[in-house]
Amino acid sequence: MLRRNRPLWFASSLVLVVVLLTGLGPREQSLGASVRWVYLHGAWVWAALLGLGAAAACGAIGLLTRRTVWHAWSRAFGLTGMIFWITYLPISLLTMQMNWNGMFLAEPRWRIGLNYAIVGIALQAGWRLLDRPAWTSLGNLVFFVALVLSLAGAEQVMHPPAPIAASGSLSIQLFFLVLLAVTLAVEWQLARWLRASHA
Repeated sequence: MLRRNRPLWFASSLVLVVVLLTGLGPREQSLGASVRWVYLHGAWVWAALLGLGAAAACGAIGLLTRRTVWHAWSRAFGLTGMIFWITYLPISLLTMQMNWNGMFLAEPRWRIGLNYAIVGIALQAGWRLLDRPAWTSLGNLVFFVALVLSLAGAEQVMHPPAPIAASGSLSIQLFFLVLLAVTLAVEWQLARWLRASHA
């Protein structure tokens, strides 16, 4: 039991590293220290998208090869990606509050995020109850494609395209990559734990 839960302990420890790194993030000229919330928000939502993308990819491989191991990984990454997606929403609200002194709940991408969180929770619960691995894989694939298409067509009000890449600051870009890498490590450990828990 202790060995099975080891990835969860690793994930918890890495979350503390993410928090520490965020607090040490470089300041930005216009937003000052509050920009650190933007770093965390960006890393968290990218981890969510990559986790859901991994669920879709594993699901597609599982459907093509009919190997149950890929269906199992699709379920694990699907659950992990949804955990990150759901928790990115309050981080997004705090980021708005800290940097723009208000919560713009009508922001198109935030509304899409909320809608897909609600739908995703219902779908993951349904797939869990049905316990049909192939259906879960297909669902994860369709969900991810629909999410990407919705985000691609959404108006960008408070989400400028690639703000980190466009910052022109090498220190900010390198810091964000490190923060994202640690956040993805959290996600990987959580997916490993969920995979072992449902083995």
